[in-house]
Amino acid sequence: MTLTRRIGVRGVLVGWLFLLSAVAYMDRTNVAIAGEGIREALHIDNIQLGWVFSAFLVGYAVFQVVAGWLACRYGPRRVLAAGVLWWGLFSALTAIVDARLSYALALLIAIRFALGAAEAVMYPSGSQFVAMWIPVVERGRANGWIFAGVGAGAGLSVPVLTWIVTHLGWRISFWFSAVVGTAAALGWYLLARDKPEEHQLVSREELELIVTTREAEARLPASAHRSWRSAIFNRSILAMTASYFMYGYVAWIFFSWFYLYLAQVRHMNVQTDAMLTMIPFLAMTLGCLAGGALSDWMTRRYGNRLGRCGVAVVAMALTAVFLAVGVHARGPYTASLILAGGAGALYLSQSSFWAVTADLSGDRSGVVSGVMNMGGQVGGAVTASLTPYLAAHLGWTAAFDSAALLAAAGGALWLLVEPGSAQNGRVSDRQSVALAEYE
Repeated sequence: MTLTRRIGVRGVLVGWLFLLSAVAYMDRTNVAIAGEGIREALHIDNIQLGWVFSAFLVGYAVFQVVAGWLACRYGPRRVLAAGVLWWGLFSALTAIVDARLSYALALLIAIRFALGAAEAVMYPSGSQFVAMWIPVVERGRANGWIFAGVGAGAGLSVPVLTWIVTHLGWRISFWFSAVVGTAAALGWYLLARDKPEEHQLVSREELELIVTTREAEARLPASAHRSWRSAIFNRSILAMTASYFMYGYVAWIFFSWFYLYLAQVRHMNVQTDAMLTMIPFLAMTLGCLAGGALSDWMTRRYGNRLGRCGVAVVAMALTAVFLAVGVHARGPYTASLILAGGAGALYLSQSSFWAVTADLSGDRSGVVSGVMNMGGQVGGAVTASLTPYLAAHLGWTAAFDSAALLAAAGGALWLLVEPGSAQNGRVSDRQSVALAEYE
């Protein structure tokens, strides 16, 4: 039995989205690992380095809705391939900034802003793909795999990029990221199609399984798809956007500052202990996969309310506990492991955000998920600049305690979310037949 027959073409493409997600977060982690070298080369301090981190996230946030519209209008195949090529270019440009330029810091900020704008296409395009390709009952797992690339890319790139930065210099690490991104973009363009009907390798059984989901969504009450305004500005989407702001705030402490926190506060040698710095990101990977599988299982068994919302509430509450306990732990290794538990718990909720967005918005998923993701990236931009400020004036304990409070509030907001009708929550009879035939 061929690979595409066993897991479906949709499974292969989800796997490639996992790879693209990993490449995207390798690029983002790169600047944190190279941060010390950038600070020394450009003669800047932590607060100015925070501006560099924030510039990426501002560009990323500002272009989320545009990226979602492009994915809806032109399809995730072309939009995502072009975006990855674009961010590969700006990864390379990061390496050429020189301290001899009087405007070196401003130039680096502009380049990182443009890189963020390019990477904005990643997850709205992924969401559009999920809405077109993935049956409702598989969306938790599909999103779990896509976002598992976040932890895998950030975590597995740590030893590789640390070695490159240490032995070859921080500039080479950005050239490396650019080459990998370009190869991944070309692979996606060759493999992917915007809809399963357009892919020659999709079997009749797999197409039937996918189409039954899309037909079920098309039968939702007209009010669910009345206008762009009603698709975006409703209580559930607004609550998830606010919650994702808090999610992004917490997540970007790990992407932007965890590496430097261990070095500067816990006095760890992050070059010799690079494996330890990987643990939060590996925990994110496991959290994504476990959260997606758990969400789908609970949705099939108990419906959307517990399967999507319940998982998110518990996961973000656990995140708050891990952060509050971890930052007060005395031993550096104990603190690192407990804080890593917070990263893993946070990512248990990841698939809930994106599965519910696809369920509620259907073929408008690219734009609506872009709105939600914009909230998350604004949260990341805030933490990128605010965390070093809080650390400098109130201490790192206060910085992590603040993140714990926001995580708890983000979980509470899920109590306001209506994840979709019962029709979307459980497998219909026709979908059950299609699943049985396909399997």
